[in-house]
Amino acid sequence: MGKNNRERRAAKKKARDRMYREREESSAAPSTPSAPPTLDTAVDALARAARAFAAEGGDPAEHTLELTGGELGVRPQLVDAAVDLVTRTALASVWRGGWLPYDVARLVERRLGAQALTLVTDLIAAQVAEYAAATVHERWQEQLAQIDAGVWWRADAALLGQWQVRHRCDRIKALALVVEFLAMTLELPPLPVILPLPGTARAASGAHHSAVDPKILGRVRGLLAKAESTQFPEEAEALSAKAQELMTRHAFERALLDAETHVSQAAASRRIWLDAPYIGAKAQLVNSVADANRCKVVVYEKLGFVAVLGDELDLDITELLSTSLLVQATRALVATDRDSGRTGQVRNYRQSFLLAYATRIGQRLAETNEPAVADDRLLPVLADRSKAVEALFQEMFPRTVNKSYAVRSEAGWGAGTSAADRADLGLDRTSVSAGERRN
Repeated sequence: MGKNNRERRAAKKKARDRMYREREESSAAPSTPSAPPTLDTAVDALARAARAFAAEGGDPAEHTLELTGGELGVRPQLVDAAVDLVTRTALASVWRGGWLPYDVARLVERRLGAQALTLVTDLIAAQVAEYAAATVHERWQEQLAQIDAGVWWRADAALLGQWQVRHRCDRIKALALVVEFLAMTLELPPLPVILPLPGTARAASGAHHSAVDPKILGRVRGLLAKAESTQFPEEAEALSAKAQELMTRHAFERALLDAETHVSQAAASRRIWLDAPYIGAKAQLVNSVADANRCKVVVYEKLGFVAVLGDELDLDITELLSTSLLVQATRALVATDRDSGRTGQVRNYRQSFLLAYATRIGQRLAETNEPAVADDRLLPVLADRSKAVEALFQEMFPRTVNKSYAVRSEAGWGAGTSAADRADLGLDRTSVSAGERRN
C-alpha cells in the first residue's frame, strides 16, 4: 500500500474514532430538559449537514453527528421523514434547473459511486411517483426505465430505513450518502429545460410524426450490433455506413411526407453522456454524426455530455449511431494500443486517434447523404427544419464559443484514419478544428 493511501486511511480512521467518541460523550453528559425534536428540527439539521459538507468537504459521515446522536439519534423515523421531505424538495429544484433523471444518475455514479446511485435512483422514483403518470412526459418515463427507477418499498414506512435493510448499509453510511447527494445538488449548474417538468406534461394527441418506424429501427440496430461485434474495422465501417444510409433514407421519406402534408417543422434537444477520458475528442465524433444528420451540438466537457439539437427523427438517428460508433472507436483504439506496443505520449496518441476517426466518419456519412439531399423536393422542408434548429439553438445557447483540439500525434492521427477508412485522406495533421460549440 502506498504512503498516500496509508495516510488517507489513517486520517479517515482518526475522524471516525473522534466521531464515535464525541457521540459517546454527548450521550453520557447530563442534559437539561428541552422540547422534543420535531420534523422541522430534523429538516434543519439535515440541511445544515448538507451545506456544511458542500462548504468544508472531508468525510461526510462527520456531518451526520447531529442526525445520529442526541435526541434525533433515538428518533430515526423522524430523521427518515426529513430525508424524504428534503430530498424531494431538492430534486424538484434540480428538475427546475433543467436536469433530467438520466443526467442526475450519470453524475451521481461518477462523483459519488455505485452505492449512492442505488439510493438516488430510489429517491428519484419516490419524488416522481408524487405525480400522476399522465402528467409525466414520455421521455421522462423512458429515462426512469433506463436507470431502473421504480417504487419497490412499502408506502407505510420511510424509504431510507427500508433501503438500508435492502442494501445492508449501516445508519451512518446511509445518512452520509444522503448528505453527499444533497451537497451535490447545491452545486449543480443550471441547464436549459428541454422537457416539461413532472406534473405539467399533457398526453400526446397521437403518435409523433417523427417517430422511427419500428421495422427500420430493428434493422438499424441489427446492423449496428454486427458492427460493434466484428473484429474487422472495414466491415464495421461498412455496416455503420449501411445503417446511416437506411436511417437517412427513412428520414428523408418522412421529410417528403412532411412537405406533402405541410407539417410545420420543430426542433428539440437531447443529451448524450460520454465516458471519460477524452471527452472532447469523443464529443467530436458525436458532432460528426450530428452534422451529417442536420443537428447542432454543444459540448459540456467538464460535466461530460453533449447537447444535441435537431428534428426528433434526426435526433433518434444521431443518438443511435453515435452510441454505436463510440463503442467501435473505443474498441479500435484498444486494438491499436495492444498491437502497436507503444510507450510514452499515450494521451496525445489516443486523442489524435479519436479526432481522426471522428473526422473520417463525418466525411463518410456526408457522402452517404449527398444523393438524397440533391432531391429538390426536400429542399424547402430541410430549409424550414434548419431554421427551427437554429432558432432553438439561439434561444437555448445565446452565448457559446468555438473549441478546437490540437492533434499532437501523427501516429495517432494515422491509426485513427486507418481504423475509420484504411485510406490516406490528405488532411493537415498538425491541427484539427473540433467543429462544435461549447457552453
